[in-house]
Amino acid sequence: MDCEGAYEGHLQGVCADEATNIYWSFTTKLVKTDSQGKILRQVKVPTHHGDLCHHDGKIYVATNLGEFNQPAGKADSWVYVYDASSLDLLAKHPVQEAVHGAGGMEYHNGRFFVVGGLPGNIEVNYVYEYDPDFKFLKQHVIESGQTFLGIQTAAYHDGHWWFGCYGTPQELLRTNADFQEPKRFPYFASYGIVPVSPGKFLIGRGKKESAGQIGWLVPATADKNAGMKDVSN
Repeated sequence: MDCEGAYEGHLQGVCADEATNIYWSFTTKLVKTDSQGKILRQVKVPTHHGDLCHHDGKIYVATNLGEFNQPAGKADSWVYVYDASSLDLLAKHPVQEAVHGAGGMEYHNGRFFVVGGLPGNIEVNYVYEYDPDFKFLKQHVIESGQTFLGIQTAAYHDGHWWFGCYGTPQELLRTNADFQEPKRFPYFASYGIVPVSPGKFLIGRGKKESAGQIGWLVPATADKNAGMKDVSN
């Protein structure tokens, strides 16, 4: 399914609501479409809007107004909150604990979880847990080894955490519910992970064309050996 339009920034993340509307973060533009990719609403947003999640009629976007992947002190990490119907900005919450830049997030079991950038000399990834009011609760450490520029996208599904990471090739990082037992797979999930039903996902993809950056979703299934596999149409 293709998202209408072409954009200045590339696709950073995708989420869906219960009505099957799709929300796309294109770095400097937040776009809402129907399930066929037809634009319903779009708003310009500050760079860098990253991966996002839907909860209780609101869209939450991991946002970094500073630098990514640098030592602590150079990032400026926030969560921007939008009304899912209108895309009006409702609130901004500091999540400065994400010291290398907030780039992705997920809501699970009454908590928000934020992921993001990583300097090249750090061999673990971090997940920052917040309560519903964005009071910081805990930093989780994933013993994943170095993933290029940290983690880009996050989703919880089927008892596992799924994280999309850059790299050559791009990588999927999977852990259990407690961020343990990390496994890495060569799979492109760094533009968005949308859980659909048991064992099934929609995965964000994108590329640059002459008119700008475009994005689309492909169906995928969980796979014991490969992490995930695209489903051929």
